[in-house]
Amino acid sequence: MGWGGVLSRPSTRMRNTIGLAVVCLVVCAVAFAGAVTVLMPGQRERSVAATVPGSPSPSVVTPPSAATPSPTRSPSKPVTRTGTYQCSGFSGIDAKVPLPLLMKDTFAWGDDPPYRVGDGSGDIRWRSDPYNKPSWYMWLHSLRWLGQGIEAARKGNRPAMTHVMAIIQDWVRDNPYSWKGDVGAWESTMHRTNVLICARQAVLSGLRVRQLPPQYTWLDQALLDHAKFMEQNWGGPSNHGTDESIAMFGVGCTLGRPELKTLAVQRLTEAITTAIDPQGSTNEQSIGYAMFNYQLWGRATTALQRCGADPGPVIEQRRRVLAEWLALATTPTGYLPQVGDAIRQKPDAAAGTSLEYAASLGKKGTVPSRRTAVFDAGYIFGRTGWGEDRPFTRESSYTIRFGPGRRYHGHEDHTSITYTSHGRDILIDPGHSGYQLDKWQDWTKSQAAHNVMTIPAGKATGAETRLVSAAIAPTSEYYSLADNPVEGVERTRDVLVLKDPDLIITLDRGQSATEQRYETLWHLPADQKVTMQSATHAVAAKPGDSSKTHLLQIPYGQQLPADATTLEQGKADPVQGWYFPTIFDRQSAPVVKFNRTGSTATILSAIVPSAPTETVAFTTRTQADMFFVDLTVGTQKTTIRITQSGRLTRIR
Repeated sequence: MGWGGVLSRPSTRMRNTIGLAVVCLVVCAVAFAGAVTVLMPGQRERSVAATVPGSPSPSVVTPPSAATPSPTRSPSKPVTRTGTYQCSGFSGIDAKVPLPLLMKDTFAWGDDPPYRVGDGSGDIRWRSDPYNKPSWYMWLHSLRWLGQGIEAARKGNRPAMTHVMAIIQDWVRDNPYSWKGDVGAWESTMHRTNVLICARQAVLSGLRVRQLPPQYTWLDQALLDHAKFMEQNWGGPSNHGTDESIAMFGVGCTLGRPELKTLAVQRLTEAITTAIDPQGSTNEQSIGYAMFNYQLWGRATTALQRCGADPGPVIEQRRRVLAEWLALATTPTGYLPQVGDAIRQKPDAAAGTSLEYAASLGKKGTVPSRRTAVFDAGYIFGRTGWGEDRPFTRESSYTIRFGPGRRYHGHEDHTSITYTSHGRDILIDPGHSGYQLDKWQDWTKSQAAHNVMTIPAGKATGAETRLVSAAIAPTSEYYSLADNPVEGVERTRDVLVLKDPDLIITLDRGQSATEQRYETLWHLPADQKVTMQSATHAVAAKPGDSSKTHLLQIPYGQQLPADATTLEQGKADPVQGWYFPTIFDRQSAPVVKFNRTGSTATILSAIVPSAPTETVAFTTRTQADMFFVDLTVGTQKTTIRITQSGRLTRIR
């Protein structure tokens, strides 16, 4: 069966805030020597100059290194056609429910204690929600916690088979079609569908039969009901909708229902071009979910090929550019920047792509063709190099967000910067607290949890952030961004990223018709201890570490107030100063704040990583209508020029 025509998409349901709470969120680091091409919004790659409308003049960049990278191969190979749909596993949800616990009808998820949800005979209390957590409840209804029992049944364990099937039948009996009124049952439909398929296969294998025994015919009807539910309630071109289409295809393949396979393929055909755009960005607004989408669409390809469908070329084409996107996003230490809903994880290897190169820290795989890129979806990724002039892990990298307002798994992080240098994280995104509707989720998604100029008393607009101009040079990159982050306030951020010495300078400006509190926030890793050396100089360091971070507030345009530089950490009300490496782990982390109060604000910051013994200092001077900052980092010196328009340029 080939690709079907594109269906007209039914009205997309309102998405609930509950989503996948445990997903494989990983991304990679990459290396390439000397390439300084940049992909600007609305343009193709340029290898000579980079500019956007409004940029005073394009900056000439050096040509690519003579060490030309090899072409990127296809990320995956065709699989053998078997006419079957493979059990997709249980996403690790079964890890905390070993068989003895399952036989007692006990469920466990996350960091909460195991909880007995049944009477020991498979009669489950499906409305159980002891910890008042949407994800806990959703995963209960997913049935993925039955995984170890299903695997035991597959191997011929009859008591396990009897008990697992009793639990599944109890769910079917207690949650008749349609279960749309129960959001936990609704959100987990595609996960549960795959569990039903796995259980069906386990019965056949465990009993060593080819046809489902009559006492289990209810299972096939349950699968058809699940397919009908997904047909009527498609999640659209998001990871949720893609998971649904794969599961629906699985039902069609398992039960020999070609109409289900055709519909699933048509939906995948429609979704792929929205889920992953031609530049490789996904519509999830999360780097972590971008990695998940790479894996998800690989699973879709495999499922279609195994059951005899032709996935066509588009999925692999989009996955190929997504692999490059992910590689460019990743830090030189091999971690995924926690931009959007993302936990801290290392990347998977994607054989034959630059993602494999990143996962191996430059030891194998394909080198990406550029070191700096700007994407229409609102991402800027850059780095100093790919390990040719210094060790791979000692390169510096950064991300900057702009573009459309928040949706799906995105945060209010526009203009925010993450930065890695000297072999460690320098500026962090505080991460992802999970899907519990509480003050922690509110904070992690808010502007206050990101490295931006905030207006604490303002109401967020969710407006688009514009990339006004950009210029790429061999040892510096410049970006100018503008938006209206809260009602009644105009905000601009000019960013200059340097190499040798590696550092970042930002100029934040805010303007309002009324007096406001403006705070430029710098979120630091949880292991850092901050010392205030003066009103203009804070130092963050981990005792015994090989680097430290200098946070400089450089007087410019306004007199510094008495509270110009403050520090917050581990505050619960209002929430500030935390870091979530996973949704189950909350750590106190320092936030350095550069502050102003008034109708306007001008805050000039320098984030300077250095060796422990290096001296960091600055002086300023004015010449005509231009302002100069002379920076010293150890033995290296550099000079930055600032024009009245706010443009930052490295002149030394």
